[in-house]
Amino acid sequence: MKPVTIYSTPTCPYCIRAKQLFTSLNVAFTDVDLSADPALAEELNNKHNWRTVPMIFIGDEFVGGYDDVIALQARGELMSKLEG
Repeated sequence: MKPVTIYSTPTCPYCIRAKQLFTSLNVAFTDVDLSADPALAEELNNKHNWRTVPMIFIGDEFVGGYDDVIALQARGELMSKLEG
């Protein structure tokens, strides 16, 4: 299974939901707290032209935020992307 990385902040409700989704699917993930590293947050924002959290990566692929991941799940594509 490809590794999942969630760049988040502690109080973001969408970040919490994204982590709950992966936990409910028994998918391990690495959680990186961007509030503790503003320079990394700015670097990721600039590199991916994305200004909100969570920023979710499956392997090396940036897949978007919570809405994007839940849409993948609703279409039945999330698990194949994780396994792919």
